[in-house]
Amino acid sequence: MRALLILGLLGSVVLAAEKPNILFIFSDDHALNSISAYGGPLKEVAPTPNLDRIADEGVIFTRSYCSNSICGPSRAAILTGKHSHVNGYVDNNNSTFDGSQTTFPKLLQKSGYQTAIVGKWHLVSQPQGFDYWEVLPGQGSYYNPDLVQQDGTKKRYTGYCTDIITDRAIEWLDSRDTDKPFMLMCQHKAPHRNWSPAARHYELFADRNIPEPATLFDDYSGRSESLKTQKMSIAKDMFWGHDMKIHGENLFPDSFATGLKNGEYMRMNDEQMKAWDAAYEPRNQEMIAKVKSGELKGDAITSWKYQRYIKDYLRCIKAVDENVGRVLEYLDKNGLKDNTIVIYSSDQGFYLGEHGWYDKRWMFEESLAMPFIARWPGVIKPGSRSGTMIQNIDYAPTFLEIAGADIPKTVQGRSLLPVLKASGEKPADWREGIYYFYSGERTHAVAAHDGVRDERYKLMRFPGTDEWNLFDIEKDPQEMKSVHDDPEYAPVLAKMKALYQKLREQYRMDVATVPVSRKEQKWWKDRHLAKVKEARKGGYDLVFIGDSITQGFEGAGKASWEKHYKDRKALNLGFSGDRTEHVLWRLMNGELENVDPKLFVLMIGTNNTGHRQDSPEKTAEGIQLILELLRDRKPDAKVLLLSVFPRDDKPDGKLRKINEGINALIKPMADGEKVFWQDLTDVFLDDDGVLPKSVMPDSLHPKQAGYRMWVDAMEAKIEELLK
Repeated sequence: MRALLILGLLGSVVLAAEKPNILFIFSDDHALNSISAYGGPLKEVAPTPNLDRIADEGVIFTRSYCSNSICGPSRAAILTGKHSHVNGYVDNNNSTFDGSQTTFPKLLQKSGYQTAIVGKWHLVSQPQGFDYWEVLPGQGSYYNPDLVQQDGTKKRYTGYCTDIITDRAIEWLDSRDTDKPFMLMCQHKAPHRNWSPAARHYELFADRNIPEPATLFDDYSGRSESLKTQKMSIAKDMFWGHDMKIHGENLFPDSFATGLKNGEYMRMNDEQMKAWDAAYEPRNQEMIAKVKSGELKGDAITSWKYQRYIKDYLRCIKAVDENVGRVLEYLDKNGLKDNTIVIYSSDQGFYLGEHGWYDKRWMFEESLAMPFIARWPGVIKPGSRSGTMIQNIDYAPTFLEIAGADIPKTVQGRSLLPVLKASGEKPADWREGIYYFYSGERTHAVAAHDGVRDERYKLMRFPGTDEWNLFDIEKDPQEMKSVHDDPEYAPVLAKMKALYQKLREQYRMDVATVPVSRKEQKWWKDRHLAKVKEARKGGYDLVFIGDSITQGFEGAGKASWEKHYKDRKALNLGFSGDRTEHVLWRLMNGELENVDPKLFVLMIGTNNTGHRQDSPEKTAEGIQLILELLRDRKPDAKVLLLSVFPRDDKPDGKLRKINEGINALIKPMADGEKVFWQDLTDVFLDDDGVLPKSVMPDSLHPKQAGYRMWVDAMEAKIEELLK
């Protein structure tokens, strides 16, 4: 017995040694131009020695990009390896991350890893797939932050957020199970707006001016008209209190935005406030006096605002860099350096005054680009620099392959393991370009757009204004003029449009597949909230998913429902007018919470036909994603996939033909093991293929007789699948 015990212990030690630890250090809104290893204009002004150390001892990627330049969507893409429309977290306005879906931390756990996340989460739901987690609520706070504990309570820590997150991460490293390899995600709030620095850095850069970017006063000519309507301008959109950190009433509303106060100041204790005021108030009063005297006006005020912004931003970066150094030192002192992969990244880039902006969202380089620096002793050649195009959807498959875990077929990114093993060299079969999508959420009024980038060119599509923009990054690195209408670039435009279409198809991007809510319609919002509440009760064996035809069980089909389903623990998730994209949104945002049925009955797609006359291929792709979602979230449930009901009363009707095309494409999606097919078309038609008015008066919605026919036709199959 003792020998077996020793062998078991040795086995666990060998397992930990064979599989490398993974330390993923992540920040928020970190621009490449503020990392000195990237060689940008601030490298001498604000060096980052600890981040540079990772690059010097490993590899730095110069073509690393996000798939959707906002905090939550980027984090969801990293966890799942999928674009926003597939993982469900499209924006920060209407999305909640569905933690029941497959993520790389869950799969790492199954592969023997101990997983932890400390710091910023920002995905609304609570983390899943982590043995330990302690996260900021929402955006979190710079000063005296609260951290959500695993039991749902909040614990307040006194001090500065970046320091505290590192403290907590190191404490977890000290307490972890050393017999297992670990994956630690140490995720900082900094340098997210409102760029509040640690007290020790209040005076950093106080005696110097930071160089302004050449495009600080960009007039947005030569590009999409939508650039002129954004609300993320340093000149116009920075708040007196929140961003510029000035107390009291806004004295100059023509130059500073009014509204948001500095909430970080209000979190401070008396001692912290005293230190803050000692540093900021003299500078604030000096500015106020100069504006009142006329010494400071017009563009000079914008320049003052830029200095306030960039200095505070770089002060936040200083604390991030210091704390990266603390973690690297911990690895050194505890003998973990050689068997730990260290990766530093951020959810997206950020504008440091380029184009007159702060924030992100746009597909322009400053916010599209993400830092990615990696160290892996004995594998990555120190001092490597890579121009291989990578994207945040690649992180999940990379971590999985490093851990020796299988990569799910539905993952859309590619593992970077062969790139890392080659010290950044691009494999022969690597991607031609990357795809980007931004939905156009309310914040900052940045227009919806998507696009593609290859190693030289970038193509952007603005659907709201029906515009294309094309940029030659080699000749125009600051992206000041679109060449989409330049005859010399006609072949390039054609090539990039072909790449755009290719990648949209590859990533299953279309109107039928991008989750969309209808919450602007009160009845729909109210019904959704009611269904989420019903779902949380749980205990369902049978769940119907669909549109008005399914919802009609509460109307014309009520008698049939009462007879067959009332006492069978059934839930109706039918919504009138829904298309595939609406069903996707609903299922990703609460309607499956605590729902673990034996059987789903799915019928959707006829509104894709009726509203837009989508091609059968588009609608079928939406249905396929719904099926994949159900199989991923509820792997033990079966799905009865029903044919889309016939439309048009005559066999040769245009809409009838489209629905027949949909049915032909979705029938093979049934595997006979978990997904089952039933074609009900002939149930409703007469001998001549005509859809009688007595069954469906509008060739869409069944009458009472139609519901009886529907239920009678599928009842035997439902009974069979519920056994």
